[in-house]
Amino acid sequence: MSTPRSATIDAPGAPPRLGSLALPQRRSGQTVLDVVAAPLNPLDLLIASGGFHSARHEQPYVPGSECVGVVTQSDRYEPGTWVYAECHASPDTPGSLATQLVVADDDVLPLPRGLDPVGAAAVGNSGTAAYLPLVEEAGLRPGETVLVLGATGAVGQIAVQVARRLGAGRVIGVGRDASTLERVRGLGADAVLELRVGECTDDLAARILAASGPVDVVYGRPLEASLQVCAPRARVVNVGNLAGPTTQVPAGLLRGRQLTLSGFAGLHLGLAAKRPALTWLWGALRDGHLQVDTLHFDLDDLPGAWVQQDASPHAKCVVVPHPHLLNLWRAEA
Repeated sequence: MSTPRSATIDAPGAPPRLGSLALPQRRSGQTVLDVVAAPLNPLDLLIASGGFHSARHEQPYVPGSECVGVVTQSDRYEPGTWVYAECHASPDTPGSLATQLVVADDDVLPLPRGLDPVGAAAVGNSGTAAYLPLVEEAGLRPGETVLVLGATGAVGQIAVQVARRLGAGRVIGVGRDASTLERVRGLGADAVLELRVGECTDDLAARILAASGPVDVVYGRPLEASLQVCAPRARVVNVGNLAGPTTQVPAGLLRGRQLTLSGFAGLHLGLAAKRPALTWLWGALRDGHLQVDTLHFDLDDLPGAWVQQDASPHAKCVVVPHPHLLNLWRAEA
């Protein structure tokens, strides 16, 4: 058997380097996988930078927070089973950006038959970050108007589709990339708005209101302008802060319209809590009701993929350490 390989972050802020991996010995309650598809997530880059509030690793570690793989050793799952896995990378626990992975049995879910492995991986963290805030936090109801901020990102594109599939009456996408906004329209947005450099809050609010009317649910990183277009008792869910770590919330507006503000962080949820969302997402993906753009990279190309992810590619970057396993799946599908 060949020596496992992986990416390694040597210190906060260092770029990933490729090398051999000393895979931990499997213990009872753990599963060993051959990694087939490992998405790159903004969270992975944020943790590696040393700037994430909940995790900072001073010692070298293997990054990566999720993957789809094939079981090679396990007490719970048959070898050859295709599964999705979450992992919590640290200096003591290698992450998913590797050829092999050891993960707790409870952090593994078998994939439904016929589900594309790359797509299944791509809608893991990103899909749950779209579905759960809309369903659990906002309690989206059929016929409501949803404003998706950051709609050109991978998560935002999924959120537009989830809102549409859940029966939203009107879905508005807001983002910075004009060409991707046209794709967002094709994914189900009723209208899209491009953010303009230097535009004042009142002008942006007027443009949003003209496109959407009063908004029942705001999803993403709330802009002050989006709060101005909220209907009474609207729900505002903060997801991510790539557009900026802070926003101003006028107290009078918050009280006067009785807005509900909440935040979502998938990092604090276990896989069991995410299972209903993943089941819905995988079903929609398999049935052709959910589209996710993916960019594929070999493990050797990870440094370049890392740079591309840092530039917000408007698609999911997915590392494929074992292309032959992916080809085998496709041949058998």
